[in-house]
Amino acid sequence: MTTVDEDLNQLEKDIRQLKVEYDQYFGGGKKRPPADIEWRIEQLIRRYAERIAEINFGQRFRYNNLAQTYAKYREVFRKRFKQKEEGTVSRHFGVAAKAIEAERTGGRPVDGAAGPKPGTLFAVTCSDPDSEPEKVEQLFRAFRSAKESAGESTDRLTQQNFREFLRRKTQQLKTGEGSQQLEYVVALEGGQVRLKARVKK
Repeated sequence: MTTVDEDLNQLEKDIRQLKVEYDQYFGGGKKRPPADIEWRIEQLIRRYAERIAEINFGQRFRYNNLAQTYAKYREVFRKRFKQKEEGTVSRHFGVAAKAIEAERTGGRPVDGAAGPKPGTLFAVTCSDPDSEPEKVEQLFRAFRSAKESAGESTDRLTQQNFREFLRRKTQQLKTGEGSQQLEYVVALEGGQVRLKARVKK
């Protein structure tokens, strides 16, 4: 019989694997959703929900965090299923691409004529964050929406720290490359949402 810690380790592993396999399913890499993993997770969560008073504080804290993470993912997956059924999800980029479509104003979409690199969800030229607040807002919303749609945490992502990051990065690239034209890109790489800066020459 497994211990509580072993079960929680398995639960954490299964939740990570569930996200990976759902990303593959919604991206067109798998024909069926990972129902077996989801069933196993549900069983463990139900088991410890019934005996929560029997485990110690540290285990209870970890269990609650895992249960909340799973609940958050389930909501994301539910929305993805709905979009998939309605035919509104791009098969290549998955739901993240759809989430970006509403944020395209002022940016370049993935199917733009300029031919962005594979994985690009949103791109905008922003050479001075302080004088281009609308572009900063568009980029922030696009980045946050993509992360939320991909099931990534945005708890620490605020407009203030995002703007500060852009300000520092812009100054760094301008100084290092001597370029006045910078492009910020929201990209999907290996199932993870990234923010990249490119120097336009």
